[in-house]
Amino acid sequence: MADQARARRIAERIKQLVTQGLSQVVKDERVGFVTITDVRVTGDLQNASVFYTVLGTDEDRTTAAEILETYRGRLRSFVGKGLGIRLTPTLEFILDALPEDAQHLDELLRKVAERDAELAAARRESGYAGEPDPYRKPRAADEDEDAQE
Repeated sequence: MADQARARRIAERIKQLVTQGLSQVVKDERVGFVTITDVRVTGDLQNASVFYTVLGTDEDRTTAAEILETYRGRLRSFVGKGLGIRLTPTLEFILDALPEDAQHLDELLRKVAERDAELAAARRESGYAGEPDPYRKPRAADEDEDAQE
């Protein structure tokens, strides 16, 4: 089993090589704007999960997934030559849901900001529920008794 530091270095190198291989090995113009976001390697360095995003529509994403699956063997060969280790890890391409998650979070933050603005406006218009001076004061009768003595 490899140590974690070596696995991280190999994952980073695989990320660079797959990105480079997309422009050199994959000669399909339909691949579009594919960005490799992350690579995770198992502890035994046998499998690598390559996370990617595609700029475009759902149709572009499915096309890119098909192309990456078609060229997976060639990309693995390219990565193997560039890594220079005894066993080349198998590549698994996974569509990263990062843009959709970010869009969802942006929508939630927008709703929170609108709600905060509504609360701030309501706070400016509202007043105290009771009297302006809520503290107890001595009654007038107590003041009269103090004056008589």
